[in-house]
Amino acid sequence: MPPAAERVPWRWLAAGRASRRLVLVVVFVALLLDNMLLTVVVPIIPTFLYTTEYEGTNGSVAPARTELAPPALKAPLFSSMFSYFDNTTVTVLGSASAEELVNGTESSRLPQPPTSSPPVPSGCPEGEEFLAKENVRVGLLFASKALIQLVVNPSVGLLTNRIGYHIPMFIGFTIMFLSTVMFAFSGTYTLLFIARALQGIGSSFSSVAGLGMLASVYTDDFERGNAMGIALGGLALGVLIGAPFGSVMYEFVGKSSPFLVLAFLALLDGALQLCILQPSKISPESSKGTPVSTLLRDPYILIAAGALCFSNMGVAMLEPTLPIWMMQTMCSPKWQLGMAFLPASISYLIGTNLFGILANKMGRWLCSLIGMAVVGVSLLCVPLAKNIYGLIGPNGGLGFAIGMVDSSMMPTMGYLVDLRHTSVYGNVYAIADVAFCMGFAIGPSTGGAIVRAIGFPWLMIIIGVINIAYAPLCWYLRNPPAKEEKIAILSQECPMQAKSYTTQKTLRDFPLTDDSDVEAENAE
Repeated sequence: MPPAAERVPWRWLAAGRASRRLVLVVVFVALLLDNMLLTVVVPIIPTFLYTTEYEGTNGSVAPARTELAPPALKAPLFSSMFSYFDNTTVTVLGSASAEELVNGTESSRLPQPPTSSPPVPSGCPEGEEFLAKENVRVGLLFASKALIQLVVNPSVGLLTNRIGYHIPMFIGFTIMFLSTVMFAFSGTYTLLFIARALQGIGSSFSSVAGLGMLASVYTDDFERGNAMGIALGGLALGVLIGAPFGSVMYEFVGKSSPFLVLAFLALLDGALQLCILQPSKISPESSKGTPVSTLLRDPYILIAAGALCFSNMGVAMLEPTLPIWMMQTMCSPKWQLGMAFLPASISYLIGTNLFGILANKMGRWLCSLIGMAVVGVSLLCVPLAKNIYGLIGPNGGLGFAIGMVDSSMMPTMGYLVDLRHTSVYGNVYAIADVAFCMGFAIGPSTGGAIVRAIGFPWLMIIIGVINIAYAPLCWYLRNPPAKEEKIAILSQECPMQAKSYTTQKTLRDFPLTDDSDVEAENAE
């Protein structure tokens, strides 16, 4: 092969590493796989635990009881007798001894009504008390991922400031792959709990490093908003595919099959990261980022984080409780438990891509305010559904509204850091991810307990009213003051226009080359 032909793949690879679009593709795929694993377990875990723990226990007791029945002195439940009167065969209902049949005394008996309780309607699971307790257990299992992620996120934010985004991104892939394989082969509640918690660690590395990387590559606020919308489209697509994919594969192939498919896709994502990001290279930020404690004292960042938290808390409460409520009230089969989330996922995908662009024109604060109000109304309508078709409208509105909030507030977090703090994004997106995690930690863990105490409809009313009440706070994000101004200046009577700003560090090519640090010093 000629030397020039050998250099062609390396030239293509070098050009790909300098492309911002390929960086966006890497982050898109990482968020896609993370959220597919997040939601693929939603329809699987409740039915899997019910099958293995409740039906398994009661199924093993039933044969022992049948052995205690008397010997076969009785005729079958349906006995046939030949009538010599009209030369026909008559079927007799009831159990009668052979002696009674011979003497003809059984014919004078009336059929006795059954003494057991009436049977459960076809398709409805038994064990109401078990399902009530399962609400709490499944909620805690789902919340474990977010709780662990909540603890790890600040450390990942500090790590990205010191060593860059590439290595944490690859660490996240490795942990996610191990978690996926563990899900595939776990057969007990404890192992599933550990796998879910392990997923939280991997998700923390992937999301914080990925979003921070995008913010550092797309420095223009308008371009950053569009890129965040596309990246959140990967998140939405993962949510869209996860629950229906998991329910169908679990119903027709088996429990391990969806996780093995995700493990294979994760390997492809790892190969893509190795080619594009060069995760062995340390590339720290040129300037020191604002500490997390300082960012947490900024009221505008807190309002944006709160919008992310409460809007996502609604769907987080639905994940463990809606499938069990459907099993109890609608007698839904397994495949419907995941399909119920399909309208929310499709509308979320539309909302994030649509409002990634529209939010710049109508105002991100207004987009978020309307989104939170629609989230609240949609949640209030969920308990009104009588079958799976009644969930299409509320879940569709819920997903679309959460897409409005997410696609507005994620770029706003980066904008607020540029405007009011140092333009280093690891810590602020750690806070954004913490807001997500608080929603997905508080939601499932408290949702199951609330359902057991006062019922599913009251849970939806509580979280719906909270979203509607929080929505007006987004009004304060309409014109946040710049860093030089005092926060108290912002008031309704005298709204301030945000000052123009420039990023505080010189732009460098991405990814970093070996001579980039020297060039940056010479530029300074």
